[in-house]
Amino acid sequence: MADVVAGAENIKLSTRNLNIVYRNARTNTEVVALKDINLEIKDGEFVCIVGPSGCGKTTFLNTVAGLIKPSEGEIRLDDRLIDGPGADRSVVFQSPSLLPWRTVIANVTYGLELQRRLTRQTRDQAYQYIEMVGLKGFENNYPHELSGGMQQRVNLARALTVEPSLLLLDEPFSALDAQTREFMQAELLRIWRTAKKTSIFITHQIDEAIYLADRVFVFGARPGRVVDVVDVDIPRPRDLKIKRDPAFLRLVDHIWSLIEKESTKQGFDSRD
Repeated sequence: MADVVAGAENIKLSTRNLNIVYRNARTNTEVVALKDINLEIKDGEFVCIVGPSGCGKTTFLNTVAGLIKPSEGEIRLDDRLIDGPGADRSVVFQSPSLLPWRTVIANVTYGLELQRRLTRQTRDQAYQYIEMVGLKGFENNYPHELSGGMQQRVNLARALTVEPSLLLLDEPFSALDAQTREFMQAELLRIWRTAKKTSIFITHQIDEAIYLADRVFVFGARPGRVVDVVDVDIPRPRDLKIKRDPAFLRLVDHIWSLIEKESTKQGFDSRD
């Protein structure tokens, strides 16, 4: 499937004929990481991207973040061409990457400091985001005094405090234990409903993608491309119990069958 669109109205992010090619000067070889990515994401939408390992999910996210330049094609945010990193995008990585010598509030306001936007007003907003992510009362704690889930909440508050137009999340819960991960998924949806930020979430976990997303983009085996877009027509707000619902499980089976088919192209066989 080459062209995937969300309709003409309220488009937040769009890509046109996006290709990413890595060139190895030593071996004089090329690897096509992404090929002909054409998609549109609406303002306020929560989109998840899943696919086989090595299919270019994180490469796509890093390209949207401006950390990788397209080999061909373009990406537009609010109809402006993305040609590098910008304050209109925030990234939440797998690791919280907090500065250990700074307190929670000092970590959350770090982005504002780098942008030279730290004022009394923006600092007050940072406290509001700390409360939003459920860490009120921990403003003066240091990272080593927090659990892994709490550290990732700090990471999320830091990303939101700079008021980005687009929130990019690269498997932010992958390092958490299973129970904490479930709770963080529910918390993220609560925060998303409040913050109203357009979000792109990368994950390997299919049920996580379905639980969180309005739509799930399924990437195919390298070269990465969109092989399907799955609409998640499950009403919001969503309780974690929805993961046991037959309609939810049918979506899991559908996406898994797509990924399984693509994985065989890379030499993987689920029967092994």
